[in-house]
Amino acid sequence: MPRYAFRVDVQPRFLPEQSVPDQNVWTFAYTITITNTGEVPAQLISRHWIITNELGELEEVKGLGVVGQQPLLKPGESFEYTSGCRLRTASGSMQGHYFCVAEDGERFEVEIPAFVLDDGSSRRVLH
Repeated sequence: MPRYAFRVDVQPRFLPEQSVPDQNVWTFAYTITITNTGEVPAQLISRHWIITNELGELEEVKGLGVVGQQPLLKPGESFEYTSGCRLRTASGSMQGHYFCVAEDGERFEVEIPAFVLDDGSSRRVLH
């Protein structure tokens, strides 16, 4: 088992009630579960997202914590939160990483694997 490791699980969903397609606004929510799979307690300090819509347009989002929190997770503990984003297109993708600091001072990054945001209206090719 690695000393410093978090697992990231993502469940995205389309929010039709908060979307206005004729105004190029598609709204998505995503629920993320972060689990400390390492051997050392560690704290999530910041996030860095790269959001891409189906036209290939990129948006970067950086900030402290997630949903206003910087959870400290002991080995085996999980933290779940829900957030969202808006796209100018009906589909896109998100990926990024979390910056974490372990209790012993070690700094490490946790990859957030790419996931698809899609309104389900048709199959699209993502950039």
